[in-house]
Amino acid sequence: MNKKLHERYDYIFEPELLKAIEMVAVARHISKGETVIDIGQPITKMPLLLTGAIKVLREDAQGDELLVYFLEKGDSCAMTFSCCLGNKKSEIRAVAETDSELLMIPVEKMQEWMGRFHTWRNFVLDSYHIRMMELLETVDTLAFMKMDERLLKYLQDKAKVNQDDIVHTTHRDIATDMHTSRVVVSRLLKKLEGEGKLIVQRNRLKILEL
Repeated sequence: MNKKLHERYDYIFEPELLKAIEMVAVARHISKGETVIDIGQPITKMPLLLTGAIKVLREDAQGDELLVYFLEKGDSCAMTFSCCLGNKKSEIRAVAETDSELLMIPVEKMQEWMGRFHTWRNFVLDSYHIRMMELLETVDTLAFMKMDERLLKYLQDKAKVNQDDIVHTTHRDIATDMHTSRVVVSRLLKKLEGEGKLIVQRNRLKILEL
């Protein structure tokens, strides 16, 4: 795991910070579909993603989910940072999009490292900025894109984080992530297939336009 830490973060973190992470981090392997952090859960550790991908979701009052953004290797979640620094419970659900490996950092190290390591401070601030841009992109997608455009973008993003133009999923799972109905998803997938943008197969989609 230390090898993967250095592969992912050598160019970001100073050597002293890498040593500090090695001393306190707990390695964790999560399988596809496993929940990493759930809504309302007290946050005691902050994840650094070494391999794989994670999707971050919000939930409405009725319990329906909406995909906010994906995290890829080398990322961490700004919403988790916010909860850590404010000593709050999680406001998001993080679910493994693929089999993934994480390093879990104790939250008490957050503020200590902010003052002690400039590379950590820059990493946290950069993560906030990147996630904020992704949140604005999500808002723009919901506000300005037609549903078929939203669906295609969702599938393209999913293909990119999985590094595969074949997306293994079901119409129902897509509907859950996009906060819509399976019937709508099925109809729009057929439309996109007719436009030559993807090929619909059983429990998988081949994305032709990336």
